[in-house]
Amino acid sequence: MRWKRAAGRALLVCSLLFAGQAGARAGEPAGGPDGRGPVTLVTGGDLTGYLRGVLDGWNDRHPREKVTLVELPDAADEVRAQMVTELRSRSDRFDVLNIDVAWTSEFAAAGWIKPVNSAQFPLKHFLPPVVDTATFRGRLYAVPYVTNAGLLYYRKDVLAREGARPPRTWAELEQLAKTVAPKYGMDGYAGQFLPYEGLTANVGEAVQSAGGSVLAGEGARVTVDSPAARRGLSFLLDGVREGWIPQRALTYKEEESRKAFQDGRLLFLRNWPYAYALANARSSKVAGKFGAVPLPGPDGPGSSALGGSNLAVNAQSRHQKTATELISYLTTESVQRRVLTEGALPPVWADLYSDPELVRRFPYLPTLKRGVLAAKPRLKSPHYDQVSLAVQAVMHDALLHRRSTDATVARLTRELRAIVGRG
Repeated sequence: MRWKRAAGRALLVCSLLFAGQAGARAGEPAGGPDGRGPVTLVTGGDLTGYLRGVLDGWNDRHPREKVTLVELPDAADEVRAQMVTELRSRSDRFDVLNIDVAWTSEFAAAGWIKPVNSAQFPLKHFLPPVVDTATFRGRLYAVPYVTNAGLLYYRKDVLAREGARPPRTWAELEQLAKTVAPKYGMDGYAGQFLPYEGLTANVGEAVQSAGGSVLAGEGARVTVDSPAARRGLSFLLDGVREGWIPQRALTYKEEESRKAFQDGRLLFLRNWPYAYALANARSSKVAGKFGAVPLPGPDGPGSSALGGSNLAVNAQSRHQKTATELISYLTTESVQRRVLTEGALPPVWADLYSDPELVRRFPYLPTLKRGVLAAKPRLKSPHYDQVSLAVQAVMHDALLHRRSTDATVARLTRELRAIVGRG
């Protein structure tokens, strides 16, 4: 009987140990906020390969807390899907997540990422609008890493021949797209109008440039049924109906629209800053023949959707202290300079946009800074994925079938209220 009692005690101890380990996995991570050790950084594809070199600098200084880089596919939808799969299962596989700015509210509301202490990061040196993308309900849940704002690319050689300036208003853009583009066998204006994330950004830009909004109260209220929002939607809907936005633009994502401009088929293009260097390459038909200005609006410069990415700590990370310090390293001025010079990505440090050496290498920086300062975050909502899909579906259908503004607003309001409630 003695051996049976001993075996029972051993079994009880093993059961308690197992339960304790399971509890650590299901609840607070074993390392907690002060946990230190090796970490993993997960990101979308690093197209220029700069990030491994940046992380080598960390690893050389932290041999016991090395970071491993995990690159997911390039497409944002795939990146989000794989991250969400891990986070929903309460996995601690990823410690630091490089997330699209539009996902911050959703990830924070779900409890997948931890709030961070703003005092640990040089936020006062960042471009002010980027910090807003990292907050949810008044708390900082991530740290801005890369920013982005849409620019209007234009054929400066063509406008010079016509004695015209780059447009500052929608009316000027429309008039030039209608009258000048056909004279040169070109389409007038295009953005990214295929039903995907890019269309959400383009719709948001049009609405907010007119002074309206799609959602308010951090996604709690649907506000698209307003005179200002209607004016923004009409800019896109009328453009397709009248033909100065070509029907083929409804198939464009970033790359298709860039190639159309780069091949000399577009007078005006809305796209991100990455397109500048590519359009100016030796192989480009428009190299040296184009310029970039802030997006136009109804009565003057408009407002871009604020793009980019934020760095966040997985709530299940066992080494949260190291993860937080890695984010501090990646948001230092020296690393941010490399983000631009080696990664060809817009940094979040404000002073870099007026650095004479960098402006010589990247002449669009002052324009981009103005664009970022006037930009606003995309549709902040805990239900962002569903909201974005609804905007894409309704707007693409309206553009494709040339629906009226009234019909489009009514359908958009109905579908968004079904997602977020009536507020």
